[in-house]
Amino acid sequence: MSDSHHPLSHHQDEPAKLDRLHRINEYHFQQFAYLVKKLATMKEGNGTMLDHTLFLYGTGISDSNTHFHDDLPIALIAGEGTGIKGGRYIRHPKGTPLANLHMTVLENVGLSADSFGDSNGKLSRLKDV
Repeated sequence: MSDSHHPLSHHQDEPAKLDRLHRINEYHFQQFAYLVKKLATMKEGNGTMLDHTLFLYGTGISDSNTHFHDDLPIALIAGEGTGIKGGRYIRHPKGTPLANLHMTVLENVGLSADSFGDSNGKLSRLKDV
């Protein structure tokens, strides 16, 4: 693909640009999935590297054409050792700052911070069982 990601992200709803942007995004996701699968097969202590890893994968913009940043497509991929319950979709209340997720991830990996960006709390539902 000769196009760069950023210029294509301002696609102006042109089908050809949207198709090329989709192909780039799909390639990025395939590479990420490859990394996760590799970590799932690498032994580490009593488990795998993935068991002790937490990835935040996504974007800060849901529609790059308009710079719309609500309903962000964000995924946490976390192994059993991280304490995050997986296999589910969580929608947080409208207006919840993305920085709340960052605060929660920091805490989950053993780092504490009084604030981060526009955070106003942590997300308790990540560890729900």
